[in-house]
Amino acid sequence: MTPDHPASPESSFPRFPTSSNDSSASFEALSPSSAVSSESFFPQSPPSPLASAPRLLLGSTEDVLGAVPYLLGFHPADSLVVIGLTGSPPRIRLHLTVRWDLPLGSGALGQIVPLFGKEGVAQVILVGYGPGPLVTPAVDEAVALFRRSDLVVVDALRVEGGRYWSYECSRTDCCPADGVPYERRADAVAAEAVLHGLVALPDRQTLERSLDPIAGSAREAMSEATDRLTAELRGRLARCRDADGFAAEFVADGMARVREAIVTYASGGRLGEEQAVRLGIDLAVIRIRDEAWALVGEESHEAHLRLWHDLTRRLEPRFVPPAASLLGLVAWQRGDSALAGVALTRAHEVNPGYSMANLLAHAIHHLVPPHALNDRMPSPEELDREMGTPRMAWLLPMAALLEKPGGPASEGAATGARH
Repeated sequence: MTPDHPASPESSFPRFPTSSNDSSASFEALSPSSAVSSESFFPQSPPSPLASAPRLLLGSTEDVLGAVPYLLGFHPADSLVVIGLTGSPPRIRLHLTVRWDLPLGSGALGQIVPLFGKEGVAQVILVGYGPGPLVTPAVDEAVALFRRSDLVVVDALRVEGGRYWSYECSRTDCCPADGVPYERRADAVAAEAVLHGLVALPDRQTLERSLDPIAGSAREAMSEATDRLTAELRGRLARCRDADGFAAEFVADGMARVREAIVTYASGGRLGEEQAVRLGIDLAVIRIRDEAWALVGEESHEAHLRLWHDLTRRLEPRFVPPAASLLGLVAWQRGDSALAGVALTRAHEVNPGYSMANLLAHAIHHLVPPHALNDRMPSPEELDREMGTPRMAWLLPMAALLEKPGGPASEGAATGARH
């Protein structure tokens, strides 16, 4: 969970639909790419899965437990996971997955019932990960809440040490006191998920480390390029005689670099140090960052994900918030709310007042679906009409970052960069 929302659930509209041929035991499951997390996003209705999306058949408790890590993107621990189902036999679908850290905070489950109502969820499966004293109170609270809300609890499970226990079954022949081993059966679902390109990291900490800043010689090269290019830009600004003309040229060049970078990453390429630094500087200008935001679309998600993930790790810290916020946006739209939460935390750590990161974090925290924000995002052409001609005032947040922190001209950078 993100530190600023320690009690927030991570939820996900699943990433891959699965099909069911056995109306008595199986249901469709969706993959983690459509996951939503209450750490930072907006829910309303899930993204529509592509017709060509891979399908998995989940026909048993073991299958469900095997799929959960791939629905979340990592193996959960000390967590409560709730799976929401829609439809009726033979077309029951796993529609969304929500995760909370345990122990639950006060009122932690409060937003999930309205979300289920909006999403048409009528049945739920609960899975608690961890020892009984940690899991049982959370499961009891959730089961009572869902039954009061007329949701059908299909099963409520506790998982620990490769075994599971059902709170709904008292038969010792199928639910022995020492639990039911499930990993062998679950491995088949895991193998199929991997075959479809899905990933389950060992834990959430591994996910967090995947966005650690680069180090060693790579960091030195980026730092040197940053020093060189920021000094060059300070000189250009000092010599400028037509401020608004300079701004118009800078914004046009920056938007062109955004488009070129997307093409580069779409083709499997990568920006060099100077290209990455220039783009990081460009993104400090809101109009240029919003150009990147407006260009995010389902067909370009993979390129955007690679680009903003790369820049979030490589840029000098003061230039990270725009790239990390864009990464959070793309991850959220893909359903990977856990990655989105980590990315937005990176932005918040550098600049707690960065408005794009705070907007997305607020949306995730309140379980808002991505399309609710997408529908309001103007196109590049609409941005041009609404914002008008570039002017020097647009460049002030960028100019505030050109000096290293603690340098002679760096005071006021924090307030100048709060966008």
